[in-house]
Amino acid sequence: MNSQPTAIRAETQTAPELSLFLPVLNEEDNLRPMHAKIQEALGSLGKTAEIIYVDDGSTDESLTTLKEIAAVDGRVRVISLRRNYGQTAAMSAGIDAARGEILIPMDADLQNDPRDISRLLDKLNEGYDVVSGWRKNRKDALVLRKIPSQIANRIISWIGGVPLHDYGCSLKAYRRDVIQDVKLYGEMHRFIPIYASWAGGRVTEIPVDHHARTMGVSKYGISRTIKVVFDLMTIKFMASYQTKPIYVFGTFGLIAFLLSIFAGLWAFVLKFGYGVSFILTPLPVIAIVLLAISMQFFLMGLLAEMLVRTYHESQDKTIYAIREKIGFE
Repeated sequence: MNSQPTAIRAETQTAPELSLFLPVLNEEDNLRPMHAKIQEALGSLGKTAEIIYVDDGSTDESLTTLKEIAAVDGRVRVISLRRNYGQTAAMSAGIDAARGEILIPMDADLQNDPRDISRLLDKLNEGYDVVSGWRKNRKDALVLRKIPSQIANRIISWIGGVPLHDYGCSLKAYRRDVIQDVKLYGEMHRFIPIYASWAGGRVTEIPVDHHARTMGVSKYGISRTIKVVFDLMTIKFMASYQTKPIYVFGTFGLIAFLLSIFAGLWAFVLKFGYGVSFILTPLPVIAIVLLAISMQFFLMGLLAEMLVRTYHESQDKTIYAIREKIGFE
């Protein structure tokens, strides 16, 4: 019983070929069967691999279970975050910790099938940099999950310029060089293929299996859709105006400025052409307010965005804090 962990642990002395990373939030019932499926899938590949579980502030026994799994499988590395930061932060922690040349994220709820990993790798070997999973036969509620997802994916594909059927599928395969410098915020983990495409990566997708959840509780709700919409607005801005933000903010500022001038001139026309006192019309106030908006409001939004990104990136700060690491050298 002790020979297998020793042999497995020996292959972790050098960087593995594959890095699997799985965000975990209250999945204690799913972890052991999920890990067994991962072991089976990796065993048929003949490649060295590491398995990184990122516990995102679980309140059940998920972390204890992960420690027990790590104790018998030397390929397993566990990152325990101090609190629940969300899936994007957990994904970011997994990417930062991964050492392999190919990175494969997936869910820990048994809905993704590890047997699809070999198919992702085969497609990657055709010359692609990103292979995204497409849950073509998705086992989720039609009205609450599938239809909103289809609408969202079409909008994301249109705005992001990367036509994929299923941005929400966690099961993907990335070459390290196309995502190692990607900085994630909000709910932006689903947009990594877009970032990879911007960096010149070749992106494609293949259908993958999807299983209905049998244990645990789904962590996804309709409220996440609102966050995704805001993040989508951000990546559209970054795509179109990252190097020339003054174009979009200047346009809105110019519109407000012209409206301010129009309101002011019309107030003077009423005053000197029709004898209407400035006190009797709101136009002077409107002109002043619009002038202030044109010079401050949109520029303050730009400044806030720059400050947030400078805080995280120039100081190399992460969007998560680690409580504990298991299996790291």
